[in-house]
Amino acid sequence: MHNLMKDFNLHKVPISQQTSFLPPWKDSEFKYLNPFGSFDKSNAPDTIFQQLFADHRLRFHDFVPIYTDGSELSSRVSFAAFPKSVSAFTLLSSCSKFTTEITFVFRALKLILKCPIAKYAIYTDSLSVLQALNSLHCKSHPLVFSVLDLYEKLISQGFSLVFCWVPSHVGITGNEQADSNAHSATHFSHEPVPVCGFKKYIKSCLQMKWQRHWEQEINNKLHSIKPIIENWSEDVNRKRGTILTRLRIEHTRFIHRHLLLG
Repeated sequence: MHNLMKDFNLHKVPISQQTSFLPPWKDSEFKYLNPFGSFDKSNAPDTIFQQLFADHRLRFHDFVPIYTDGSELSSRVSFAAFPKSVSAFTLLSSCSKFTTEITFVFRALKLILKCPIAKYAIYTDSLSVLQALNSLHCKSHPLVFSVLDLYEKLISQGFSLVFCWVPSHVGITGNEQADSNAHSATHFSHEPVPVCGFKKYIKSCLQMKWQRHWEQEINNKLHSIKPIIENWSEDVNRKRGTILTRLRIEHTRFIHRHLLLG
């Protein structure tokens, strides 16, 4: 793995080590709120989401709101937490989207750990992260375990935590300000991520490397038929795909039957 990371200029990237896991006999008590579940962002006006969030904040007025958001720049992804302070860190843009989003949540919990014991509400626009935290299994992303481990630690120390999904870019004040802070943040600290966070990027690099090698195979019969390395049409099952491939490269009894039968 180290050689592979070096080949793609990732050998100097800070890698996090997974040191703690939730015991397999202990069920996670993680839950999240979604006060917007009855509405579709694509066909509902922003004012509905704004009113729903205002009602939600009335119910949880004694919870300190922590908004997380990020902005992708040329070679970094930034994070911001609002309201009392702005925290930003850098992640390579080669990190997967999920790794980036769950790192935001993990970093928010680490910030809370340094704060006085109180009630906190963490807001994120990544529903996939919240769903992953709510459905833990043995193949979960390493940072899912890290987030839940830190969550349990905070709860045991007396913190009260609520996670809530908020839609992005619908005019929710705190979330919009966090997004603005993420774009304008100037001081950054580097945040380590697990190796699996670069899986998609490495796969893409290998695909491009394979394509460059394949472009040199101009004398290969299959190259003239399939010059681009990609899967065949998704609506073709494996058996039919095998038949079509053999027909294309003339490796089939049907094409040579005149030679076999005389």
